[in-house]
Amino acid sequence: MKQFFGMSQSGDLKEAVRGLSNPQLIMLLSNSEQFEAHVKKLEELYPKVPSIGCIGMCYDTRVVEKGVGIIAFFGGVSVAANVLERVSTMPVKYIERLEQDIVAVNGSQQDTICIDFCSGNDACVLSTIYSVLKHRNISLVGGTGDAGKVSANGKVYKDAVAYALVRNQSGKVKAYKENIYHPMKQHRFIASRTDKANYMLGELNGRSAKQVYQEILHVTEKQILTQTFKNPLGKLNGDEICIISIKDVSGYALTCYRQVNDSDVLTLLELGDYKAIVKETIQMIKKDFSRISAVFSVNCLFRYLLFNENHYMQEYLHEMAALGNHTGFVGYGEHYNNRFVNQSMTCVVFE
Repeated sequence: MKQFFGMSQSGDLKEAVRGLSNPQLIMLLSNSEQFEAHVKKLEELYPKVPSIGCIGMCYDTRVVEKGVGIIAFFGGVSVAANVLERVSTMPVKYIERLEQDIVAVNGSQQDTICIDFCSGNDACVLSTIYSVLKHRNISLVGGTGDAGKVSANGKVYKDAVAYALVRNQSGKVKAYKENIYHPMKQHRFIASRTDKANYMLGELNGRSAKQVYQEILHVTEKQILTQTFKNPLGKLNGDEICIISIKDVSGYALTCYRQVNDSDVLTLLELGDYKAIVKETIQMIKKDFSRISAVFSVNCLFRYLLFNENHYMQEYLHEMAALGNHTGFVGYGEHYNNRFVNQSMTCVVFE
């Protein structure tokens, strides 16, 4: 299989698809002003080609912040693209679509990946999708786009998740997750006074969550929203740590990007040596694959901002490009199998 990347910083779709012929899957990453028009035009240019799309930034060795990017697979993949609707209330109502698509693609753990673009309610969406994928041990990589919209096969949807099942006909696939944070072991908390519907964390060990965060890190209230780039919260889940980014301050409470429940065990996380961790991920992938056709990744917006702030983003993209053909998009939350994670990178590698 092969991967195509085309882009236009000005949002010119025809420029972005220049040179793309016979695609078997198209992924559209567009800006909020032109998204609907791009979805419609893409379907006109490539009628009946499976496609998914969302609003967000994308990259290969360059970043497209406000224009349009096209990522396409061709030359040896089997694909089914579709959508689950009403993700905020009842995504399971549409699960038969996914079940039928898995049968049509006839994928397995070794050669198939599910890539998804979601409009929100990620945790519920992932548990729904993975209830089907797990029967064939098919991995999932994806993320959340902006503005509550996604597209599938030439149509725009709100409150939905668009997905593509991709089977590599010429080799294996494997999904990876990269975490650049580690726990500050001296800080462990029990969450309370949470509001699940609004992703609000009221107290840590019975005290104001905002005040506890400020006291430990010696930051002002205004600094909390940037300090989370270096010190997000983490939810302990067995041996795994789910990163919880802080979105806003609400009185004595913190509003987060993922749900926290009463009695959850939380810890404070600390930024590690991210350059070394990236190199470790690349070496792991090289060890697993003697030849690579494509790498598709999802990087969190907060990682993107952190890397930019430290003048590392361009270096990062060139290091990933050394693996082979590397593309991806910047998400508002990353998906890895049945897990909704923050401030992480997830990716799929195709042999």
